[in-house]
Amino acid sequence: MAVKKRLMALALAAVALALTATGVVLAATDSNPAGLAKDPLVLNGYPPSSAKLVVHLSTGTNFVLSANVAVNFTANEVDAVVSIPAVVSAAAIELRLVKNHLYARSAAQSSGPWQDANLKSPALFGVALELTKPDIKLITGFQETISKSGYSTTYVLYRNHVALTNLFGSSTTSVLGSVLWSITVGSQGEVSMSSVTVKSAHTTTTLSVTVSSYNQPVHIATPTDVKAIPLASIDKLLTSKSIPTLLIPRNLTSLSQATLS
Repeated sequence: MAVKKRLMALALAAVALALTATGVVLAATDSNPAGLAKDPLVLNGYPPSSAKLVVHLSTGTNFVLSANVAVNFTANEVDAVVSIPAVVSAAAIELRLVKNHLYARSAAQSSGPWQDANLKSPALFGVALELTKPDIKLITGFQETISKSGYSTTYVLYRNHVALTNLFGSSTTSVLGSVLWSITVGSQGEVSMSSVTVKSAHTTTTLSVTVSSYNQPVHIATPTDVKAIPLASIDKLLTSKSIPTLLIPRNLTSLSQATLS
C-alpha cells in the first residue's frame, strides 16, 4: 500500500507540475503582424485532442531527466520515452498510462514483457483546456514581466517565500524558497513552451516543457505481454539515495488552482 501511495504521489506531482509549467498563462490575442511566419500550433479556440511534448527535469548538473511524451487527451492516455541518469539506469525506459494501468519496459526492448502496476489515471482533458487559452489573471501574488517576439508572447512570473518540500521526502518537512515561471504562448494564446524553477538555499529543481505539435495522431496501444511490477523494488528505488532532492511547492492543490501559500 505504501508503494502504491508513492506511485500515486509521483504521478499527481508530475501532473501538477506540468500544469504549473504549461497551463496557467495569459492568452495573447494580437494577430500575426504581416510578414511573419505562421504560428504552427494554433488551436482556433478548441482544446487539442492530442499533444506531443519534450520534457526536461533537472537539479543542476547532478540529475538531468528528459522525455518525449505523447498525450491523447480524448482517450486519457500517455506514452513517454524517458532518458534517466546512469546512476539510476543506463538505458531509456518507455512508460504508458492506459486505462488506470502504468506500464514500463526498456525503450530499447521492442518486444518482451511490460511491467504493470495499477495507477488511477488523472483527468487529462482538463490539461487540454488549460493549454488552449488560459488566463494569467487567475494568478495572484507574483511579480510579472512580459516580452513579445513575432507571434509569441512570454510571461515571467516570480514569487519568493514559498513553502517547498522534497517530492520523495517527508510530507511534513518543508523549506522556504522561490518559484519562477517562464511561459510562452502563440498568436491565439495556446501554450507553446514553459518552464518552472523551484529554488531553495541549497537545491534547485527545473522542469521545462516544449510543445512539438497539437492534434497530430496519437494512438497508444494497451500492452498485452505484461507482468506485475515488484512493488518492493520500486519502493527501494523511490527511497534510494540515487534519487536526488526534487523540490515542489508543498501545497500542490493550491498550486494547480493558480495560488501559492
